[in-house]
Amino acid sequence: MTGDVTAGVPGVAFKMPVQAVRKYRRDTSEVSCCLKYLIFGFNVLFWMLGLCILAVGIWAWSEKDTFNNLGRLANVALDPAFVLICAGTLTFIIGFTGCVGALRENTCLLAAYAMILTIILLLEMTAGIMGFIFKDWIKLQATGGFQAFIIHYREDPDQQNLIDWIQEDWLQCCGIEGPKDWDKNNYFNCSSRDVGSREACGVPFSCCKRKPNEIIKNKQCGYDVRKPGYVSNFYINYDVAKIINEKGCIQAVEEWMERNLLLISTIALVASFLQILGICFAQNLRADIFAQKAKWH
Repeated sequence: MTGDVTAGVPGVAFKMPVQAVRKYRRDTSEVSCCLKYLIFGFNVLFWMLGLCILAVGIWAWSEKDTFNNLGRLANVALDPAFVLICAGTLTFIIGFTGCVGALRENTCLLAAYAMILTIILLLEMTAGIMGFIFKDWIKLQATGGFQAFIIHYREDPDQQNLIDWIQEDWLQCCGIEGPKDWDKNNYFNCSSRDVGSREACGVPFSCCKRKPNEIIKNKQCGYDVRKPGYVSNFYINYDVAKIINEKGCIQAVEEWMERNLLLISTIALVASFLQILGICFAQNLRADIFAQKAKWH
């Protein structure tokens, strides 16, 4: 199509080439800048967070020299560093696809971003439903995982720090069902006295109750507490129940979830809402980009 378009102003007449009209229409974008940079800004933070988590996980593995001792990967699913690497990688990918996809108006990356969020949302919903229906099975799996932590307590510093945090700071518990579960560990097993283990018939210090105004934690407070006729050198009252937590961690986590059910539900709803919002925003931005590209042709 050729020709000119005549435009009129009072007293003046001039002609505008059709090519100029086409160029003007092509430069007018219908892609929402607000939506575009909202997705970009949010996912830049997500991208950086994923990179930090991934870096911490890799650093933890390198500190344990895992890369040169692949035989340690037998219990990799229980390794906190491996969990950090997986979580960081997933967060990094989500942030990258959302950030670059929005900034470059790349529909493929935006589609991948929306698809990943959708899959995660479906998995979360499935896990919630399955957890409610198969509570006993979940409890059995948690028991097995915690038992593996106890068995390998001294073999991995990350697992050791994790279980100490669970027992001392989070749940104030000891063992799976009680202190006796620490008999499954070679260092704390009562028979280990024959090989000279000072921790035999005891529990980790994280099982001990904090004394009032205690500043420095007594690392030997769990020695011999499961030994018959136990006598403490640090406590006037020899009642073991006043020295260590006797509640098992499985029971403690069930009670914690019951007390914080409203908080857990609120966090789950907010997370689901943000994921749905991200999916909708990505799909709307893709629709705007496709609409704009259609006008170019």
